[in-house]
Amino acid sequence: MPLLDEVLALADDHLILGHRISEWCGHAPMLEEDLALPNMGLDLIGTARTLYSYAAEIEGKGRTEDDLAFLRVEREYRNLLLVERPNGDFAQTMLRQLYFAAFMEPFWRAALQSSDRVIAGVAGKAAKEMAYHVRHAGEWVIRLGDGTQTSAARMQAAVQELHRFTGELFDGAGPEGILPDRAAIRPEWDRVIAMVFATALLQVPGVPFPQTGGRQGLHGECLGHLLAEMQYLQRAYPGAEW
Repeated sequence: MPLLDEVLALADDHLILGHRISEWCGHAPMLEEDLALPNMGLDLIGTARTLYSYAAEIEGKGRTEDDLAFLRVEREYRNLLLVERPNGDFAQTMLRQLYFAAFMEPFWRAALQSSDRVIAGVAGKAAKEMAYHVRHAGEWVIRLGDGTQTSAARMQAAVQELHRFTGELFDGAGPEGILPDRAAIRPEWDRVIAMVFATALLQVPGVPFPQTGGRQGLHGECLGHLLAEMQYLQRAYPGAEW
């Protein structure tokens, strides 16, 4: 079921990245970011909730959004490798967010024209949220890249670490007319990244060996550790409700 697979992949992307960002709560480098980052995480998790509910409806097997979010094993997740990468330092977190949001913002804008009412409805809210994420993360990439010698070195190191995971953003295609063609988003993503990098004085590295596999359920060990923490309550107390 291509639509089910694509909706689950989108939901997994948003849930896993939302959880990653939430790990900064109480640990951000300044009070403003201690408020901004959890709110960005909530944006992503809110999108994930709607997509998981829709996936459960498409599947038609009686599973709920909680079942899909918390009761699948690692190999059943279809999220991008990029979103599961550890937070690292603040430079790495902001760059990861820019890479993802710079793709999802034009993706959701294109999805506003979807023939599927749920997808179009999600896009109406998510496109606005991703526009803010692009702006917020982009400003930090510029601030750090064009900052002190130390901050610039950390941001360039983040580019070297994460850029190899970006190619997977453009792999796959959903049902025509329902979800946008991922490959068609590439020129807009390239434009935004080039613009931010030019201002941040960053160099785009070559990627001879792109890192992929997330869409096939082939993940690094970091996802297993994340799921162990994220799923603990639901697995320790099956059916628990707030």
